[in-house]
Amino acid sequence: MARRQVRVVGAMIERNGRYLITQRPPTASLPLLWEFPGGRVEEGESDEEALKRELREEMAIEVEVGERTMHVSHAYPDYDIDFRVFRCKLLSDEDEIRHVKVYTHRWVLPGELDEYEFPAADQKTLERLLNIQ
Repeated sequence: MARRQVRVVGAMIERNGRYLITQRPPTASLPLLWEFPGGRVEEGESDEEALKRELREEMAIEVEVGERTMHVSHAYPDYDIDFRVFRCKLLSDEDEIRHVKVYTHRWVLPGELDEYEFPAADQKTLERLLNIQ
C-alpha cells in the first residue's frame, strides 16, 4: 500500500526582523507545537491559493505570496510531508490577527526560534532559515 502524501505550504512572514509563528491548538494533531502559519493544499489549488486560503481561515489575515524559499520533505510514521515555504507580505494590520484555528501566535527573532518546539518537518525548515540569515 502506498504511503499517504500530504502537500503543505507555509508562510515566512517577517516584520522588523521578527518572524510570525503560530501554535497548533491542543486538539490538533501535533498539539501545541509551533509552526510557520499555513496548511494543506487541497485538490485543484495552487500552492499560492492554498496559502492565502489557509491564512484567511486560521487567522483572518490577508497576505501577498512571494517567492518560494524552501522545499523540504519529511517522513512521519504514517505519512510523508511535501512542505513548501513562501516569503509572504502581511497585508492586514498586526492587530487584525485573530486566533480562529490557531492557539496563539508570536513574532520572534531568528535566534529565539530554538526556544519553541516545532514539528520535525518545520524543524528542517528552521535549520535552513537559520543558515541563510
